[in-house]
Amino acid sequence: MNDKIRIRLKAYDHRLLDQSVREIVDTVRRTGGRVAGPIPLPTHIERFTVNRSPHVDKKSREQFEIRTHKRLLDILEPTQQTIDALGKLDLAAGVDVEIKLQ
Repeated sequence: MNDKIRIRLKAYDHRLLDQSVREIVDTVRRTGGRVAGPIPLPTHIERFTVNRSPHVDKKSREQFEIRTHKRLLDILEPTQQTIDALGKLDLAAGVDVEIKLQ
Protein backbone atom coordinates (compact mmCIF):
# COMPACT_ATOMS: atom_id res chain seq x y z
CA MET A 1 0.00 0.00 0.00
CA ASN A 2 1.09 3.63 0.37
CA ASP A 3 4.11 4.40 2.51
CA LYS A 4 2.84 7.64 4.02
CA ILE A 5 -0.19 9.92 4.24
CA ARG A 6 0.55 13.60 4.88
CA ILE A 7 -2.27 15.64 6.41
CA ARG A 8 -2.01 19.43 6.59
CA LEU A 9 -4.59 21.27 8.68
CA LYS A 10 -5.32 25.03 8.72
CA ALA A 11 -7.67 27.04 10.92
CA TYR A 12 -8.15 30.53 12.32
CA ASP A 13 -8.89 29.16 15.82
CA HIS A 14 -5.98 27.21 17.34
CA ARG A 15 -8.19 25.43 19.90
CA LEU A 16 -10.41 24.03 17.15
CA LEU A 17 -7.31 22.99 15.21
CA ASP A 18 -5.76 21.16 18.19
CA GLN A 19 -9.05 19.37 18.88
CA SER A 20 -9.21 18.15 15.25
CA VAL A 21 -5.59 16.98 15.41
CA ARG A 22 -6.34 15.01 18.59
CA GLU A 23 -9.33 13.33 16.91
CA ILE A 24 -7.21 12.30 13.91
CA VAL A 25 -4.34 11.00 16.07
CA ASP A 26 -6.74 8.99 18.28
CA THR A 27 -8.43 7.48 15.22
CA VAL A 28 -5.13 6.49 13.60
CA ARG A 29 -3.71 4.94 16.78
CA ARG A 30 -6.96 3.06 17.45
CA THR A 31 -6.84 1.47 13.97
CA GLY A 32 -3.20 0.41 14.20
CA GLY A 33 -1.37 3.18 12.34
CA ARG A 34 1.71 5.13 13.41
CA VAL A 35 1.63 8.92 13.65
CA ALA A 36 4.53 11.36 13.30
CA GLY A 37 3.55 14.74 14.68
CA PRO A 38 1.60 16.92 15.04
CA ILE A 39 4.20 19.38 13.84
CA PRO A 40 3.21 23.03 14.37
CA LEU A 41 4.00 25.05 11.26
CA PRO A 42 4.55 28.84 11.33
CA THR A 43 1.45 30.94 11.92
CA HIS A 44 0.64 33.22 8.99
CA ILE A 45 -0.40 36.69 10.19
CA GLU A 46 -2.19 38.97 7.72
CA ARG A 47 -2.59 42.57 8.90
CA PHE A 48 -4.98 45.21 7.58
CA THR A 49 -4.49 48.90 8.44
CA VAL A 50 -7.42 51.30 8.02
CA ASN A 51 -8.03 54.95 8.85
CA ARG A 52 -10.12 55.48 11.97
CA SER A 53 -11.81 58.55 10.49
CA PRO A 54 -12.86 59.26 6.89
CA HIS A 55 -11.77 62.95 7.05
CA VAL A 56 -8.66 64.30 8.75
CA ASP A 57 -6.33 62.63 11.25
CA LYS A 58 -4.28 60.62 8.81
CA LYS A 59 -2.05 59.47 11.68
CA SER A 60 -4.96 57.90 13.53
CA ARG A 61 -5.19 54.36 12.22
CA GLU A 62 -6.44 51.00 13.39
CA GLN A 63 -4.95 47.58 12.68
CA PHE A 64 -6.76 44.27 12.31
CA GLU A 65 -5.15 40.88 11.82
CA ILE A 66 -6.10 37.36 10.80
CA ARG A 67 -3.93 34.53 12.14
CA THR A 68 -3.87 31.26 10.21
CA HIS A 69 -2.59 28.39 12.38
CA LYS A 70 -1.22 25.28 10.66
CA ARG A 71 -0.35 21.73 11.73
CA LEU A 72 1.27 18.84 9.86
CA LEU A 73 0.63 15.14 10.52
CA ASP A 74 2.33 12.16 8.89
CA ILE A 75 0.67 8.75 9.06
CA LEU A 76 3.33 6.10 8.51
CA GLU A 77 2.41 2.67 7.13
CA PRO A 78 -1.38 3.22 7.10
CA THR A 79 -3.62 0.17 7.03
CA GLN A 80 -6.84 -0.08 5.01
CA GLN A 81 -8.77 0.17 8.28
CA THR A 82 -6.98 3.46 9.06
CA ILE A 83 -7.85 4.94 5.66
CA ASP A 84 -11.52 3.91 6.02
CA ALA A 85 -11.73 5.39 9.53
CA LEU A 86 -10.18 8.68 8.37
CA GLY A 87 -12.69 8.88 5.53
CA LYS A 88 -15.59 8.56 7.97
CA LEU A 89 -14.12 11.03 10.49
CA ASP A 90 -16.23 14.18 10.92
CA LEU A 91 -14.08 17.23 11.74
CA ALA A 92 -15.09 20.76 12.71
CA ALA A 93 -16.32 23.11 9.99
CA GLY A 94 -13.64 25.75 10.62
CA VAL A 95 -10.71 23.43 9.82
CA ASP A 96 -9.28 23.09 6.29
CA VAL A 97 -7.85 19.61 5.65
CA GLU A 98 -5.39 18.84 2.85
CA ILE A 99 -4.42 15.18 2.35
CA LYS A 100 -1.54 13.91 0.20
CA LEU A 101 -0.63 10.28 -0.45
CA GLN A 102 3.13 9.76 -0.78
